[in-house]
Amino acid sequence: MSKRTPVSAPAAEPPWTRNVEMPKTARLAANDDADVCIVGAGIAGLTTAYLLMRAGQGVIVLDDGAIGGGMTSATSAHLSNVIDAGYAEIERVHGTRGASIVAESHTAAIDRIEAITGDEGIECDFARVDGYLFRGASDRDLDEELAAARRAGLRDAALVSGAPLDGFDTGPCLRFRRQAQFHPLKYLSGLATAIINGGGRIYTSTHVDSVQGGESAEVRAGNRVVTSRSVVVATNAPVNDRVAIHTKQAPYMTYVVGLRVPAQSVPAALYWDAEDPYHYVRVLSGGATGGDDLLIVGGEDHKSGQADDTAERHGRLEAWARARFPAIRDCELIWGGQVMQPIDGVAFIGLNPLDATNVYVVTGDAGMGLTHGTIAGMLLTDLILGRANDWAELYNPSRKPVRAAGEYLKEAANMAAQYGDWVTGGDVESVEQIARDGGAVVRKGLSKLAVYKDEDGHVHKYSAVCPHLGCIVQWNDAEKTWDCPCHGSRFDKLGTVINGPANRGLEKVQGH
Repeated sequence: MSKRTPVSAPAAEPPWTRNVEMPKTARLAANDDADVCIVGAGIAGLTTAYLLMRAGQGVIVLDDGAIGGGMTSATSAHLSNVIDAGYAEIERVHGTRGASIVAESHTAAIDRIEAITGDEGIECDFARVDGYLFRGASDRDLDEELAAARRAGLRDAALVSGAPLDGFDTGPCLRFRRQAQFHPLKYLSGLATAIINGGGRIYTSTHVDSVQGGESAEVRAGNRVVTSRSVVVATNAPVNDRVAIHTKQAPYMTYVVGLRVPAQSVPAALYWDAEDPYHYVRVLSGGATGGDDLLIVGGEDHKSGQADDTAERHGRLEAWARARFPAIRDCELIWGGQVMQPIDGVAFIGLNPLDATNVYVVTGDAGMGLTHGTIAGMLLTDLILGRANDWAELYNPSRKPVRAAGEYLKEAANMAAQYGDWVTGGDVESVEQIARDGGAVVRKGLSKLAVYKDEDGHVHKYSAVCPHLGCIVQWNDAEKTWDCPCHGSRFDKLGTVINGPANRGLEKVQGH
């Protein structure tokens, strides 16, 4: 009997980061100025910069990493006008007009991405596909959701007997025409190239320390300053706002696996179930090794910093997928990301509530960061140029979502409860109990330490106190990160900040 060839462990990376050439950039080396300074080089920041540049504005983009190096690279790359919260819920919270604006703006975002790919000749595998929403193990009322979606303007939505999948009977589902998918980093590469060719400046490896509005706004990065008439903070979670917006949204981790399937064995479409946590699926043609397709399956969401089984979640996703897609071969990739879930289901895009003169923010991606980020580019361009936009009120960051008050109170209570971690014990009694390439919170007297033991057995110690508002961070073994359970700040295993609202790393501890 022949032995089965061992399957190598899946790579911990998304497929988008493979073999994508970005335009050459450098860090900010001198003071500079522009009409608009944009902080963040993900889809929201670059779309805003691109549309402003096309409108004749001088733009500067700053990012502390690489182009697309944040949450845009962690996406599963669905382009959809089917809002995650569901149109029945959006209509309940925002009314019929609000639901119509949600459908209109997300549809317009997909259309704008398609138009830009054509205008700029961006080869990013953009393709129109159908989307299918099915119940899964939930009791979601598809008839109610269909009626709400049609009232919102998605009139071609239809109830069908099942998604077109061999071996997986989804049961009745809603079909939505003219959804789309693409390669997000190829798209960002094209946007960045167009911005630079149009006279815009993009500075990477440039950490922004502060943002100050006013007649001449200032963005400080080390000992360098960029001055501008307007500033846009597009950093997933705003790093310039300590409280106002962060009490109206909650951070959630989501996990993704890339599974090899034979080419064309799964029809190209977007698939979503209505379970809690829900699952989302798409196909990347030719995206796997050996000429296979890559089946991208995501889900297993949880509140950031509030799960102790993160290392098991990729395995649960793979098991869920194998039970439904019999053509799956191997698991090739695993990765994860963080979404900011607003309590009323739609993003916050507009003037920052605490600096409502010329500092703008975009956050609250609600699991739909690619379309919300594109909506941000369109809406913020109009706001900065003083043009009327019917979407502005719905997305206003200063809005008070009265009909979502219950969700607000629930999230506020959850956040307050996390401060109880100050008086609990550590995850382990001693550093010796921490596995190599693992981390744990350890109590030392009145302090808590975030301790990482590297693969060589060397121990690295940091304060476990998040520098944003003082919550105790938690170790995420799947991502090898320290995650804040209050507002979603995230730090790599060596304490460097990788996601706001914190804007600096964990404090290194000496001598313990």
